Amino acid sequence: MKYDRILIRYGEISTKGRNRKNFIDKLRKSVKRVLHDFPEIKVEGQRDRMFVLLNDQPHEEIIERLKGVFGIQSFSPVLKVEKDLDTMKEKALQLIQKVYQEGDTFKITAKRADKSFALDTFGINQAFGAHILTSMPSISVDVKKPSINLVIEVRKEASYISCENIKGAVGLPAGSSGKGMLMLSGGIDSPVAGYLSMKRGIEVEAVHFYSPPFTSERSKQKVIDLAEKLSRINGGVALHIVPFTEIQQLIQKQIPDNYTMTTTRRLMLRITDALREKYQGLSIITGESLGQVASQTMESMYAINEVVSTPILRPLIMMDKADIIDIAQTIDTHDISIRPFEDCCTVFVPSSPKTKPKLEKVQHFESYTDFEPYIQKAVENTEKLVIMPNSNIEKEMEDLF
Repeated sequence: MKYDRILIRYGEISTKGRNRKNFIDKLRKSVKRVLHDFPEIKVEGQRDRMFVLLNDQPHEEIIERLKGVFGIQSFSPVLKVEKDLDTMKEKALQLIQKVYQEGDTFKITAKRADKSFALDTFGINQAFGAHILTSMPSISVDVKKPSINLVIEVRKEASYISCENIKGAVGLPAGSSGKGMLMLSGGIDSPVAGYLSMKRGIEVEAVHFYSPPFTSERSKQKVIDLAEKLSRINGGVALHIVPFTEIQQLIQKQIPDNYTMTTTRRLMLRITDALREKYQGLSIITGESLGQVASQTMESMYAINEVVSTPILRPLIMMDKADIIDIAQTIDTHDISIRPFEDCCTVFVPSSPKTKPKLEKVQHFESYTDFEPYIQKAVENTEKLVIMPNSNIEKEMEDLF
């Protein structure tokens, strides 16, 4: 017996009121995107649920892909059955026999949206429970902690029968919260920040600062591999690789050593903000965690933030390193991040970076150099890649992303 569809239940989308349709449309697109190589499958989004019509496709692979789609509270493979009581009871029995293992218990959970149906919820529980107990003497009822929860839902158009409830990734659908530019280094933190931002419905475009020959092609490849992992969540990620060597060398010449890190971060923000404006983003996302390094103290962030008025999102700001590592391992970016290839920040880190930089001082030091032409040059020469799942990397025209 094959399932004919998968029922998707909404999470936060259910609370969105007048905006619900927009969120459902975003979720439908996310589901279709992760199932793009199953052309036979159809996705139907309704106000209170979504269906994936399998059309004889194997449900196991579909289930694995749906587990990573943000905006899904839970989902179940189901059978759509005509509202004939005998047919429904037989299909319910077959479904339990399909999943039953020795020692399993069960209960019936009835939902009757169609009030014209012959049995109420109590009657459904009794009729189906009796049929299963009679047909399967080895199974018993446990209404508190059953091994199998058989859900029978009677609606206007048909009845739906299922016995699996699979937890979804929750969050909000991809793109439902606008676009943000993720400052993606080669470290552990920023990919996790990108993942958590995606979970809140942000369409993420990554920005990486690359300083050859001080940073190698292998460090660049590490970031591409991290972007590829993030691309599996939403089906693709744009990666902007910024040439940063000239600016970093200028900083080393013009700025006192203990303030070079502060200026470096300020110029990175200015460049990221210029790219945000170019690609119609609404925010900048960083992997900063409070107090973790010199540039992530309150004083440093105050001095660095001053160069932009754009909202800066810091999903990790109050998280411990151990918690960040746990998420990195879960999303499979940790082992890539610890590859021993340094990025431009670690290569040029000063021996004693200022942990409590003064805004007036950094402004004073920077006033002797006009950095704007260098910023514009870096933006103009930024390389844009579109990273697709499974290492499919292409240079694309801007209008494709």
